[in-house]
Amino acid sequence: MKKSIKKRFRRFFRFIYGWGVIQWFLAIVYYVLIWFVYFTSTKEIKGLEILRKYARKPAIFVFWHGRTMMLSPVIAINRVRGYAIADNRKDGRAIAKMEKLFGLKTIYGSSAGGGVNVLKRGINVLNKGKDCLALSPDGPRGPSMRFHDGALYFAKMTGAPIIPVCYSCSRPWFLNRWDRYLLMKPFSVMAGTVGEPIFIDRKTSIEDFEKIRKNLEDIMVKQAYDLDKKFTDFRVEQDLTPEIFK
Repeated sequence: MKKSIKKRFRRFFRFIYGWGVIQWFLAIVYYVLIWFVYFTSTKEIKGLEILRKYARKPAIFVFWHGRTMMLSPVIAINRVRGYAIADNRKDGRAIAKMEKLFGLKTIYGSSAGGGVNVLKRGINVLNKGKDCLALSPDGPRGPSMRFHDGALYFAKMTGAPIIPVCYSCSRPWFLNRWDRYLLMKPFSVMAGTVGEPIFIDRKTSIEDFEKIRKNLEDIMVKQAYDLDKKFTDFRVEQDLTPEIFK
């Protein structure tokens, strides 16, 4: 009986979750909660000078899909101006509304559809020289902590650097889903890293392109594992997909 009620509630929630008014309501709630967590916590972020240097320049900030929560206020505090790439389904549109409150505009698209349009719009944004891009190279459907090619094409076509970003915390709650989404609890110690910019030459060969992709993936995995190691023994798995959790 309880399982049946839960299923019905989930179906109802998924139905109303597509309504714009519900998405805006939830976006405002999440926005307030995230700021509360941010201001009640201690921050230890390395490489902030890099973030500030490229806050209003063409750059591609990349972070794992499960590590977005506390990067939003860091972006807002440091007055980063740019666009986030979001999935064009219900979840992506809801998240985009929250990111708008933090100051980021949105380019809609995903690996499942709209990829060419996203590439064109992203290149156009970067070529104007005033805004950055923010995206998750393993999103929106995984596999977890695997670097897809999108960010590399943006960098190769525009000359903008790729900058890997990550955070972890002393009071983590890893959700039981494919990206092991990290929720940071209030009154935590937040440790973050902004990596060194990585540039890709337009003439990069296919072989070197793959080497750069693998190198970036390794850098970002190491970022996450090194930060997590400070606070927890939990190790986020690679290659998880949403289908595993259905």
